Amino acid sequence: MIKIKSREEIELMRESALIVSKTLGEIAKAVKPGVTTLQLDKIAEEFIRDHGAIPGFLGLYDFPNTLCMSPNEQVVHGIPNKEPLLEGDIISVDCGALKNGFYGDHAYTFAVGEIDEELKKLLDITKASLYLGIREFKIGNRVGDVGFAIQNYTEKNGYGVVRELVGHGLGKEMHEDPEMPNYGKRGRGKKFIEGMVVAIEPMINLGTHRIKQFSDGWTIKTADNKASAHFEHDVAIVNGKPELLSTFAYVNDALGIITNEESEFRAS
Repeated sequence: MIKIKSREEIELMRESALIVSKTLGEIAKAVKPGVTTLQLDKIAEEFIRDHGAIPGFLGLYDFPNTLCMSPNEQVVHGIPNKEPLLEGDIISVDCGALKNGFYGDHAYTFAVGEIDEELKKLLDITKASLYLGIREFKIGNRVGDVGFAIQNYTEKNGYGVVRELVGHGLGKEMHEDPEMPNYGKRGRGKKFIEGMVVAIEPMINLGTHRIKQFSDGWTIKTADNKASAHFEHDVAIVNGKPELLSTFAYVNDALGIITNEESEFRAS
């Protein structure tokens, strides 16, 4: 069942989402060759707690850490460890926070130092597909419209769209209805209505869409060991249109990126 949020609840969710956005901004400052994902995990946990929230992933379904850290061919749900990141790696950082009884859930894939052009394009296309999907999250559309926009754009660029893992509704639970696949057909699926809040999160592979799971029961990787990228935003329908609750502004500030990619999805 889809749980519709009031304007007041949406504002509380914005607080949770922005804590995650600011956490990713702190991670952006720290991602560099030689740092370990465990070190980044510690930064995130301390930042979230210092800002009056609880790490949303820590202990959720028995996950052992604050961040899901998934480098290179890992798609999502990677467990932080003591292995140092290397120049030329990419690393997907997925983070959650719980405040005021509501979750924020937000992800960004970072370059570690200088990466090759093939990986830059994968990151650019995946992030662009996120905004194409968000644009379709509005009154009168359906789940399949979002999935189609993401799938059509990324597959035209030769990439694989992960099928088994999807975006989701968000609220007092980390995962609520509806599921939000990154593939689909226009006009299919549940209809969007005012007050819905979802996490839209393309997971796009450089090669095949197929995936495998590690024996740790968490880590997901590409079946062909090619790289994967993952970007995620929390979005509400307000006055019939998509409105971002999360933002990459703090990441962009840390990385020196100037962009207006979020401007159409901001509250007026």
